[in-house]
Amino acid sequence: MANTIITVGRQYGSGGRYVARLLAEKLNIPFYDKELLAEVAKDSGICQDLLEEHDEKNTRNFLFSMMSGTQTVGDASAMYLDMPLNHRIFLAQFDTIRRIAGEGPCVIVGRCADYVLRDQGNVLNVFIKADKEERVRRIVEYYGADPIKAEEQLKKADKQRASYYNYYATGTWGDVNNYDLCVDTGALGVTGAVELIATCVSLREKKAELKDPEAW
Repeated sequence: MANTIITVGRQYGSGGRYVARLLAEKLNIPFYDKELLAEVAKDSGICQDLLEEHDEKNTRNFLFSMMSGTQTVGDASAMYLDMPLNHRIFLAQFDTIRRIAGEGPCVIVGRCADYVLRDQGNVLNVFIKADKEERVRRIVEYYGADPIKAEEQLKKADKQRASYYNYYATGTWGDVNNYDLCVDTGALGVTGAVELIATCVSLREKKAELKDPEAW
């Protein structure tokens, strides 16, 4: 078992979610992607359907921001009622990510987790990418996307993720300076990506054990 929390950002169609799930299985630690939303709903009282509808979306229009707390349930939601809904959702996710990270090692996909956990030393921030052709091939083969519309689908999904990240985090989505490791699944494949990240986790933990900044 690893002692490291791994956050995974990913380009759409890069296989990042699959890499993250296989990594969690390899390291025998919890995995959170959509699973995180159930935890957020439990912690905050915000309806899970609402969380899923606006998951990783930077929805800043007036009607969305001014929606009342009628979309939430339970006493835990009361602390979020005096702010716009998009902020309530982000802060609820923020709190849950911090809580989950405090419980032990895990893999968290997206949702600005690298930003949320930026002050913790045992976090490895990973970004998964691939070239456009490889990503188009993947979403056509695995997601059933229309080959004619696949490239546009990639651009739209990446733009949505970038907009969400750039709005809430103090950085730029996909910027190598935000991550400890950037992995190309087109070059390494999913299995190779998992092995590379797992090796990086192991090396970081050995370095931490030695307490030597020059080790490994």
